[in-house]
Amino acid sequence: MFKTKISIYFTWPRLLALFALVLLIIVSFVRQSGAQTFSQGYGSDTPLQRGMIIQLKKSDTTKVEPVSVNTMSQMLGVIVDSTDASVTLGTPGQQNFVATTGQYEVLVSNQNGALNAGDYITISAIDGIGTKAGTKEQVVIGRALAGFDGKTNIQSTATIKDSAGKTITVAISRIKVSIGVARNPLLKATTPDLPIFLQKATTAIAGKPISAARAYVSIAIFIVSTIIAGSLMYSGIRSGIISIGRNPLSRKSIIRSMFQVILTGMIIFISGIFGVYLLLKL
Repeated sequence: MFKTKISIYFTWPRLLALFALVLLIIVSFVRQSGAQTFSQGYGSDTPLQRGMIIQLKKSDTTKVEPVSVNTMSQMLGVIVDSTDASVTLGTPGQQNFVATTGQYEVLVSNQNGALNAGDYITISAIDGIGTKAGTKEQVVIGRALAGFDGKTNIQSTATIKDSAGKTITVAISRIKVSIGVARNPLLKATTPDLPIFLQKATTAIAGKPISAARAYVSIAIFIVSTIIAGSLMYSGIRSGIISIGRNPLSRKSIIRSMFQVILTGMIIFISGIFGVYLLLKL
């Protein structure tokens, strides 16, 4: 009777489900606890604060500096305290510790409005300071785990110019962010300043929106190659026909020369089309 009850409660499906649940809990715990176990030490030529978003210095990759709007593609991570991570790598003199993954506090401003948990964080107009990402920024440092309304928990303020050139004052604070540099999921391709039919044509060829400059250069290449090829073929055929009329005995050599001219014109035209395709596609 006792064995029968045990066999009822501990069937293989239940044991497998229990094992899967325990494994899931262990993996979740390891991911949460291991996310903040590593930071790398770097030097710096300027003072850096905890929570600043930084990049490697171009002239010396052993040093870091604040990220700017113009260099956001080089975003590396965030400055943390040496005690924030379980493992810290560095050499004497490297007093700036950088975390590239994990959950850490990041300096942010309300430049693009109030931040809520779940918002993506990118770089603001202030070097090293984050802000709420929109649809134009290419790179984000991570995702906010807490909010900042710009009215409470203010640590400092700064004066900047917005996209319209107007001077505004923004509030700065620190909020916890899940760090992980990545392409901005909200990024939207800007529509090129082109007529609709050209937008459709270039997008169909390239498989993506193309800037107006590349589209117009492509059109210029196509027109020039078409004019050159057409002029060459027209003059070659016309002069060939005239020559045959004047000298019928040289008909074979004249026709051969006409075919050579036509072939040269076709090569120029096809080369122009291929150049346009490469310009739009690459």
